[in-house]
Amino acid sequence: MRIPRIYVDLPLAEHSTFDLPDGAFQHCCKVLRLKDDHPIIVFNGLGGQYHAKLANVQKRSAQLTVENFVTLDNESPLKVTIGQSISRGERMDYAVQKAVEAGVYRIQPLFSERCEVRLNDARLEKRVQHWQQVAISAAEQSGRGVVPEVCFPIPLEEWVVNCNDMLKLTLHHHSARPLQDFSEPKNQQIALLIGPEGGLSEDEVRFAQQHEFTAIALGPRVLRTETAPVVALTALNMRWGDI
Repeated sequence: MRIPRIYVDLPLAEHSTFDLPDGAFQHCCKVLRLKDDHPIIVFNGLGGQYHAKLANVQKRSAQLTVENFVTLDNESPLKVTIGQSISRGERMDYAVQKAVEAGVYRIQPLFSERCEVRLNDARLEKRVQHWQQVAISAAEQSGRGVVPEVCFPIPLEEWVVNCNDMLKLTLHHHSARPLQDFSEPKNQQIALLIGPEGGLSEDEVRFAQQHEFTAIALGPRVLRTETAPVVALTALNMRWGDI
């Protein structure tokens, strides 16, 4: 029996009952056609998950009866915040999705010199909501109990100046310094700066280096902007994390 795993933006507690939100109702009862007493796993992004069952399924509504809480132990010990230069269309979606699957802690979209995306605040707000939903879906699929935050976009320079993580890295394929040269950060907080399709400019790399970011290379090949997050997170977790 397939047991769906769904995210709900609600307080959860053992032995409670609540109305299934519209999106979850559509997926469970309209798409999957689940009936009363069907088991479901539910989580709210605050850690852990709950076993639950559908109840009182009607044409336009349903309830969920929460049973027992299950502790999860699958979060990376590394708290990696990715400063991801915004890319167009599905590339950004892919970067967010795969970063969440690979264990990212937080995602900070950035406007950089070669970023080709230009949106007003209203459209940006919609894009952030969309990226957050991508992160939620990736957390559902990958079994995470925590949903990483996708922050509102800011200029690259603002993020670099205010970044206080212990280890600060920027991907730059011209650098010859490998990850093996670095010592594990004491508080396991890592900031990772990733450029857009055209890469970071030399001025941006120098600016980041002036603020204690170290340029690193992940092998001799040039990675796409949407591929770089998952490769970098995998490398970091193999070096100091849980892979």
